Amino acid sequence: MKKLILVRHAKSSWEYDVTDHERPLKSRGYKDADIVSKALKGRLKPDLVISSDAARTKETSDIFVSNLNINTDIVTYNHDLYDFSGANLLQVIKSCDNIINTLMIFGHNHALTAFVNTYGDTYIDNVPTSGVVIIEFDINQWHDLKPGKTLTTLFPRDLKS
Repeated sequence: MKKLILVRHAKSSWEYDVTDHERPLKSRGYKDADIVSKALKGRLKPDLVISSDAARTKETSDIFVSNLNINTDIVTYNHDLYDFSGANLLQVIKSCDNIINTLMIFGHNHALTAFVNTYGDTYIDNVPTSGVVIIEFDINQWHDLKPGKTLTTLFPRDLKS
Protein backbone atom coordinates (compact mmCIF):
# COMPACT_ATOMS: atom_id res chain seq x y z
CA MET A 1 0.00 0.00 0.00
CA LYS A 2 1.12 3.52 -0.82
CA LYS A 3 -0.35 6.73 0.54
CA LEU A 4 -0.21 10.12 -1.14
CA ILE A 5 -0.85 13.38 0.71
CA LEU A 6 -1.50 16.22 -1.73
CA VAL A 7 -1.51 19.85 -0.57
CA ARG A 8 -2.34 22.83 -2.74
CA HIS A 9 -0.30 25.91 -1.89
CA ALA A 10 -1.98 28.51 0.29
CA LYS A 11 -3.55 31.73 -1.02
CA SER A 12 -0.95 33.86 -2.75
CA SER A 13 -0.57 37.61 -2.93
CA TRP A 14 -0.83 39.58 -6.14
CA GLU A 15 0.28 42.87 -4.58
CA TYR A 16 3.97 42.50 -5.48
CA ASP A 17 5.55 43.09 -8.86
CA VAL A 18 7.23 39.68 -9.10
CA THR A 19 7.12 36.74 -11.50
CA ASP A 20 4.46 34.09 -10.92
CA HIS A 21 7.15 31.73 -9.62
CA GLU A 22 8.20 34.26 -6.96
CA ARG A 23 4.71 35.24 -5.78
CA PRO A 24 4.52 34.98 -1.95
CA LEU A 25 1.60 34.08 0.29
CA LYS A 26 -0.87 36.68 1.47
CA SER A 27 -1.84 36.90 5.15
CA ARG A 28 -4.94 34.74 4.60
CA GLY A 29 -2.70 32.10 3.04
CA TYR A 30 -0.53 31.94 6.15
CA LYS A 31 -3.61 31.67 8.39
CA ASP A 32 -5.29 28.96 6.29
CA ALA A 33 -2.12 26.85 6.01
CA ASP A 34 -1.65 27.20 9.76
CA ILE A 35 -5.17 26.04 10.70
CA VAL A 36 -5.24 23.15 8.21
CA SER A 37 -1.80 21.86 9.19
CA LYS A 38 -2.60 22.12 12.92
CA ALA A 39 -5.82 20.15 12.35
CA LEU A 40 -3.70 17.35 10.89
CA LYS A 41 -1.15 17.32 13.71
CA GLY A 42 -0.35 13.77 14.81
CA ARG A 43 -2.21 12.25 11.85
CA LEU A 44 0.46 12.44 9.14
CA LYS A 45 3.83 10.71 9.04
CA PRO A 46 5.26 11.18 5.55
CA ASP A 47 8.41 9.33 4.53
CA LEU A 48 9.22 12.03 1.98
CA VAL A 49 7.97 15.56 1.30
CA ILE A 50 8.39 17.07 -2.17
CA SER A 51 7.35 20.65 -2.83
CA SER A 52 7.27 22.78 -5.93
CA ASP A 53 10.09 25.31 -5.74
CA ALA A 54 7.72 28.26 -6.28
CA ALA A 55 7.83 30.75 -3.40
CA ARG A 56 4.17 30.32 -2.38
CA THR A 57 4.47 26.53 -2.37
CA LYS A 58 7.72 26.53 -0.39
CA GLU A 59 6.16 28.91 2.17
CA THR A 60 3.12 26.62 2.47
CA SER A 61 5.27 23.53 2.92
CA ASP A 62 7.37 25.31 5.56
CA ILE A 63 4.23 25.98 7.62
CA PHE A 64 3.06 22.36 7.37
CA VAL A 65 6.52 20.92 8.07
CA SER A 66 6.86 23.11 11.16
CA ASN A 67 3.37 22.47 12.54
CA LEU A 68 3.51 18.73 11.84
CA ASN A 69 7.02 18.38 13.29
CA ILE A 70 8.31 16.82 10.07
CA ASN A 71 12.06 16.32 9.92
CA THR A 72 13.41 18.83 7.38
CA ASP A 73 15.90 16.19 6.17
CA ILE A 74 13.06 14.49 4.26
CA VAL A 75 11.92 17.71 2.51
CA THR A 76 12.97 18.40 -1.06
CA TYR A 77 12.04 21.02 -3.66
CA ASN A 78 11.44 20.07 -7.25
CA HIS A 79 10.91 22.53 -10.11
CA ASP A 80 8.97 19.86 -12.03
CA LEU A 81 6.13 20.34 -9.54
CA TYR A 82 5.75 23.93 -10.74
CA ASP A 83 3.22 22.28 -13.00
CA PHE A 84 -0.33 23.21 -13.84
CA SER A 85 -1.30 20.51 -16.35
CA GLY A 86 -0.45 17.51 -14.17
CA ALA A 87 1.95 15.71 -16.52
CA ASN A 88 5.00 16.54 -14.40
CA LEU A 89 3.13 15.85 -11.15
CA LEU A 90 2.30 12.35 -12.37
CA GLN A 91 5.90 11.75 -13.45
CA VAL A 92 7.30 12.90 -10.07
CA ILE A 93 4.95 10.52 -8.23
CA LYS A 94 5.60 7.56 -10.53
CA SER A 95 9.37 8.02 -10.27
CA CYS A 96 9.36 8.05 -6.46
CA ASP A 97 11.56 5.44 -4.76
CA ASN A 98 9.50 2.43 -3.68
CA ILE A 99 10.90 2.49 -0.14
CA ILE A 100 8.67 5.57 0.29
CA ASN A 101 5.25 4.42 1.48
CA THR A 102 3.77 7.80 2.43
CA LEU A 103 4.55 10.64 0.05
CA MET A 104 3.54 14.25 0.69
CA ILE A 105 3.44 16.67 -2.25
CA PHE A 106 2.88 20.44 -2.29
CA GLY A 107 1.77 21.68 -5.67
CA HIS A 108 -0.49 23.78 -7.84
CA ASN A 109 -3.86 23.70 -9.54
CA HIS A 110 -5.10 22.60 -12.11
CA ALA A 111 -2.67 19.70 -11.71
CA LEU A 112 -3.85 18.71 -8.20
CA THR A 113 -7.58 18.79 -8.92
CA ALA A 114 -7.10 16.83 -12.16
CA PHE A 115 -4.96 14.26 -10.33
CA VAL A 116 -7.39 13.69 -7.43
CA ASN A 117 -10.29 13.31 -9.85
CA THR A 118 -8.34 10.81 -11.96
CA TYR A 119 -6.74 8.78 -9.17
CA GLY A 120 -9.08 9.25 -6.20
CA ASP A 121 -12.60 7.87 -5.83
CA THR A 122 -14.23 11.11 -4.66
CA TYR A 123 -14.98 13.87 -7.16
CA ILE A 124 -13.72 17.28 -6.04
CA ASP A 125 -14.81 20.27 -8.10
CA ASN A 126 -11.74 22.27 -7.09
CA VAL A 127 -9.04 21.60 -4.51
CA PRO A 128 -8.91 25.00 -2.78
CA THR A 129 -5.79 26.78 -1.62
CA SER A 130 -4.41 25.09 1.54
CA GLY A 131 -6.57 22.08 0.68
CA VAL A 132 -5.37 18.58 1.55
CA VAL A 133 -6.40 15.35 -0.16
CA ILE A 134 -5.10 11.97 0.97
CA ILE A 135 -5.37 8.99 -1.36
CA GLU A 136 -4.36 5.39 -0.64
CA PHE A 137 -3.28 3.06 -3.43
CA ASP A 138 -3.21 -0.74 -3.44
CA ILE A 139 0.21 -0.90 -5.09
CA ASN A 140 3.76 -1.77 -4.04
CA GLN A 141 5.56 0.36 -6.61
CA TRP A 142 4.83 3.97 -7.45
CA HIS A 143 5.30 3.41 -11.18
CA ASP A 144 2.29 1.04 -11.04
CA LEU A 145 0.03 3.93 -9.99
CA LYS A 146 -3.65 3.24 -10.60
CA PRO A 147 -6.84 4.70 -9.12
CA GLY A 148 -7.07 4.40 -5.36
CA LYS A 149 -9.30 5.34 -2.45
CA THR A 150 -9.70 8.93 -1.27
CA LEU A 151 -9.24 8.70 2.51
CA THR A 152 -9.40 12.32 3.58
CA THR A 153 -10.19 15.77 2.28
CA LEU A 154 -9.56 18.75 4.51
CA PHE A 155 -10.13 22.27 3.28
CA PRO A 156 -9.87 25.59 5.18
CA ARG A 157 -13.66 26.10 4.94
CA ASP A 158 -14.12 22.86 6.92
CA LEU A 159 -12.35 24.48 9.88
CA LYS A 160 -13.93 27.92 9.87
CA SER A 161 -17.21 28.75 11.58
